[in-house]
Amino acid sequence: MPSGVRDIQLLELKDTISQLNNTISTQNELICSLQKMLQERDAKDSEKDQMIANLQAQLDYLKTRLFGSTSEIRHEQLPGQLDLFHLQTEDEPEPVPLEVEYIEVKAHKKARKSKAAYDEVFADLPTENVYVDTLTEEQKTCDVCGTMMVPIGHELIRTELRYTEPKLERIDYYATTYECPQCKETEDPRFIKDEGTPALIPGSYASSGLAAHVMYYKYVMSMPLYRQEKDFEHLGVKISRTTMASWIIYCAENYFLPMYEYLHRKLLKRRYLMADETPIQVLKEEGRRPQSKSYVWLVRTGDDGELPIILYNYTPTRAGSHAATFLAGADPGYYLMVDGYKGYNKVPEAQRCCCWAHIRRYWLRAIPKGHEKDYTHPAVQGLLYCNKLFEYERSYREKGLSPRQIYHRRLKDQKPVIEAFLSWLEKQKPIKGSKLHPESGDRLIKAINYSNGCRPFMMNYLKDGACSLSNNLSENSIRPLVVGRKNWLFCDTPAGADASMKIYSMIETAKANELDPLKYLSFLLEHRPGAEMSDEELEQFAPWSKLAQETCK
Repeated sequence: MPSGVRDIQLLELKDTISQLNNTISTQNELICSLQKMLQERDAKDSEKDQMIANLQAQLDYLKTRLFGSTSEIRHEQLPGQLDLFHLQTEDEPEPVPLEVEYIEVKAHKKARKSKAAYDEVFADLPTENVYVDTLTEEQKTCDVCGTMMVPIGHELIRTELRYTEPKLERIDYYATTYECPQCKETEDPRFIKDEGTPALIPGSYASSGLAAHVMYYKYVMSMPLYRQEKDFEHLGVKISRTTMASWIIYCAENYFLPMYEYLHRKLLKRRYLMADETPIQVLKEEGRRPQSKSYVWLVRTGDDGELPIILYNYTPTRAGSHAATFLAGADPGYYLMVDGYKGYNKVPEAQRCCCWAHIRRYWLRAIPKGHEKDYTHPAVQGLLYCNKLFEYERSYREKGLSPRQIYHRRLKDQKPVIEAFLSWLEKQKPIKGSKLHPESGDRLIKAINYSNGCRPFMMNYLKDGACSLSNNLSENSIRPLVVGRKNWLFCDTPAGADASMKIYSMIETAKANELDPLKYLSFLLEHRPGAEMSDEELEQFAPWSKLAQETCK
């Protein structure tokens, strides 16, 4: 092959190779670009997956809050609880070891509960016996000899409950006039009129039973006055809601207020108190919009085995000064169990105790779905510390320990747990938006901040064995008002709100002393305690008095 042709071919091959190299280089750049795009897309997908996971966790949490059980107690106990207190880091001091208690549980066979008999279920109902007589004369004739049969006994074949519709009765009272027969014919005849007991409400047809019925159905059965108005129409009488509201206010101001003030004086002498507050709407407050939020304060006696007293107090705002005013005059050094609301710091001369049920609730809410057994998660760890305290309290109750014994056991058992919890809490410093535990959202931060806010009061309950670990009694006592509020929605005037609190106080204190609230309301309206009565006279109308216990059970 001539050299010229060979040279041409070599040149062509060199050009082809150069083009191929360019193509390869271009493709490599394209591949690198595509790889970079894929990496960026994967990163974005990862962020989206994390965001979706966080949103799903929040959604699950909100669903649980809306539709889940309201109980703070999980049905599934978290195992390994004791291991938490043996976890330690290199620079963390070893916590005080806790005494392990072994409780022997005897095996038993659960007996099946027998079906209650009618005599037991309907023991308090009046009984009417109906003897069946539906056979005709022909059916009662003997088919053998034709003789008329005679009854020889009866057999119970069924039991029914008959509903008797309530009714209203009109009662007219007539005064009796007396004259002196000797002075009858003189210039100065003498007369006297017996007008009996004055009316419950001057100029009103309300009896003590009717007024008590209206109060009972509004404040115990949560039936608003407008519904009661319609109910009375079915009974043939028009009683307006305005009229019923005026009855409530008059009776509260004239008959319940003296009893309320007496119970308040008794309350301030107690050593263990509990308090809570909840919003209420009052439409016609002077200088405020109808949508403004007012408050109801609940103060009650503690779980000390003494006679319970439960009082409600309406105020226009949530300022801590209202709590201080209500508790003014209490014996110095008393224990006050409350939640983490800072307004209670204004209450003087009280040893404030924090509610560990509230602290526990914050940690429980901070646990994301699917992490209930993740013992590395701070929310689970915080919950376990709280659970340990409640376990000890439950064991004390089961053993029937006295307050003095509980005091010594708390110092031995619970104080080391709280000290370990506070040491652990100091190391929990999450930052908002942190990626360390994004599945908990801000709930973990709220749990940490709430616990830190309660730090000064965490150990005060250890000073006295009669102090409670939680404020659950107050929450249970305020629940009837919360349920009622969902039905009657608001109070029209401050006078109506104040009257409602007086009635709630009478009802809930009566219930706490195992009285029938309807009977106790009627009892007070019949005896009508007044402001002129002494404490000794008012004592006989207290829910724990012998007269009330015999009358209102």
